[in-house]
Amino acid sequence: MGRHTRRGPRPRALVYRGPATTDDCAAAAAALLRRTRWGFDVRYVGPHESLPLDAPTLRSAALYVQPGGGDLEPAYQHLRPHTETLRSYIHDGGRYLGICLGGYLAGATPGFDLLPGDADRYIDLPDATVTAPHDAVVAVRWRGALRHLYFQDGPYFWLHPHHDLFYDTPAAVVARYRNGTIAALVVAHGGGRVAVIGPHPEADATWYPPGLVNPDGIRFDLGHDLIDTVMTP
Repeated sequence: MGRHTRRGPRPRALVYRGPATTDDCAAAAAALLRRTRWGFDVRYVGPHESLPLDAPTLRSAALYVQPGGGDLEPAYQHLRPHTETLRSYIHDGGRYLGICLGGYLAGATPGFDLLPGDADRYIDLPDATVTAPHDAVVAVRWRGALRHLYFQDGPYFWLHPHHDLFYDTPAAVVARYRNGTIAALVVAHGGGRVAVIGPHPEADATWYPPGLVNPDGIRFDLGHDLIDTVMTP
């Protein structure tokens, strides 16, 4: 699962594409992966793809990505039959990256139950800095530094008290929203690792409607940092 070298094979990254996401979210996630230092062999997986979402396909991959796009309840209904397959893949050493909806799906209500806690809707918090489910830019503290990301009705994440004692799943908070809730998180899950993020680090310039400006510009370094964190043993 480590970083590939020029002498070794390219690690495969699987991006879900199907009814539990949108084509633009899947494409942007794939583009983010291709920009990283890992040299991923990026493939789409899903009900209408050449690669099915099943155990043999997952065993061929170093990373599985669940993109954003769509609503949680119908998305989970599509993916529910794959829950145990995904959990087994990660428990046996696989990596999971969940972006926005993929972050919600990493939770438990409903979802794959990959976190020692859960995911909930950020805009419903009384002190949220974004309060409507529309295109927005959200401020976060990313490893302590103020940064901005594209955001559309993404989750925040919470951990059970004393999760490290009850779940044996070390957690690293990568970013927090301005109200202190968790915006990006990496946790161990068995022998594997799970990364989740509420905003969209993969969003390119086409995602921004007229008048919406990211003060940091269109950058992908935060997405790369999150991928490096989940991929590094």
